[in-house]
Parts: sequence; C-alpha cells; structure tokens
Amino acid sequence: MRCILIYLDTHVVVWLYAGLVENFSRPVRDLINENEMRISPIIRLELQYLYETQRITVEANVIVADLSNRLGLHVCDKLFNSIVDQAVLVKWTRDPFDRLIVGNAQLGQDILITKDRNIRQHYPHANW
Repeated sequence: MRCILIYLDTHVVVWLYAGLVENFSRPVRDLINENEMRISPIIRLELQYLYETQRITVEANVIVADLSNRLGLHVCDKLFNSIVDQAVLVKWTRDPFDRLIVGNAQLGQDILITKDRNIRQHYPHANW
C-alpha cells in the first residue's frame, strides 16, 4: 500500500492526544496508522485558543510535541501565503480556522480527516 499524506482537523488532534481512538471509524484509524500525518500550522493556534478559553486543559505546543514524539505528527511547512491563497477560495464557511485548514490540505489535494459535516460536504478529499 502506498503511503499518502493526510491532514488532521483540530478535534482529531485533540482526540488522538487524549487516546480516544474509538471516536474514529476503522477506515480513519487505518488512514492514521498507515500514512504520514500533518497538521496545518493554524491547528496550533486553534489549540492554543481552545486552551485559553478553557475548552481543553493542555497547551497547544505540549499536544503537538507529544503527538510528534508518539505518532510522528508533523506541522506542515508550506508557505503561509500559499495557504491563504487557497483559503480565500473557501467561501462556504465564515470560520477562519476551517478556511485555513481546508486551504492547507487543498494545496496538494490531500486527505483531511474531519468529523465536520460542512467540511465533508464541500471538500472532496475530506474523510470520516
């Protein structure tokens, strides 16, 4: 099987950190286990925002470092301006985090693992 690049949405990162793998379908678990994982840099900002608003209890950099060490997760290093160019085209949501997350994955037409129904309806490479 060929290894592909997959991107993770914010809630997927939080659930992986918490060990809540039962939240994922078998096909999503297989994608996560068998492929190279990336997150958009904006995920770090959204995680920190969730921490600061007390929706999660661990800071963003701790989560990302832990998943990097345990699972080989990497923060994407694509040029931010290129990501924004793609995000500008994402007109079906007003959520700036979602626009940038999708824009990041869209640059390479990569898979995005997300439970978000709106993203799944509009981004053809979204999986759940």
